[in-house]
Amino acid sequence: MGLHLLDIYRSPNIGIFMRANDRFLLLPKGLAQTKSDKLCEALQVTAVPTSIWESRLLGALASMNGNGVLVSRLAEDAEIAEIRSATGLNVSRLESKLTAAGNLVVANDRRAIASPALEPRALAQVKDILGTEVERVPIREYHQVGSLAVATNSGAAVYPGLDEAEAARLGDLLGVSAYPTSVNGGVPYVASGLVANSRNAVAGSLTTGPELVFITRALNV
Repeated sequence: MGLHLLDIYRSPNIGIFMRANDRFLLLPKGLAQTKSDKLCEALQVTAVPTSIWESRLLGALASMNGNGVLVSRLAEDAEIAEIRSATGLNVSRLESKLTAAGNLVVANDRRAIASPALEPRALAQVKDILGTEVERVPIREYHQVGSLAVATNSGAAVYPGLDEAEAARLGDLLGVSAYPTSVNGGVPYVASGLVANSRNAVAGSLTTGPELVFITRALNV
C-alpha cells in the first residue's frame, strides 16, 4: 500500500493533531472529509472525530494503544464519554500535573515508555489503562518521550540522534525493533509528523524520500 504524505490545516505536523491504534483514529472534529477518508483508508481504521479540552491537538493531548486511551487531565467529561462510546476502550485522565499526555507516554499493545517526569500515580495509570508494562526512562536527556518516538505492534520510529545500541535498547523496552529517523525534512520530534499503526503510516508532507525509507524500516510497513 505504501506510506502516504499529507498535511493537516496546511501543516506537515500531522502527528500533533491525531492519534491512532489498529482500529481507530482520533482526529479533530471538522477535518475535511477527503482527508479523513484518506487517513482511514491508509491505516484501515475507523475515524473518531473528537476534541480534548476543546482543542484539536489530539496527538499531543492523548496516548493510545489497543487497550485504552490516556488523555490530558484538562479533558472534559463529555469528551471522555464521546471517545469511550465510539471506541469501547478504557479512557481516563492522566493524573499528572503535566497536561500533554501524548508527549509523555509512548506505547504499543505490549509495553510503554513513560517520561521520568511522570508521578507514580500516573505510571500506575499507564499500566492499568493501557494494559502494559511500563518503564520510566528518558530518550537521551529528553523527558518528552512521547514526542520522540512512534511505536506500533510492528516496530518503532525513534529520535534520530540515537545510535544503534540506544535505539535497540528502546526497541527492547517496547518489545519491537526500533530504528532512528526524522520527519518533515529533519525534524527530530518523530511523533510530530507521523501517525502510524501496525498496518501503515502517514507522514507529514515535507518528509523526504530517505526519511520515508527509514520510517518504513522502523515500522515494518
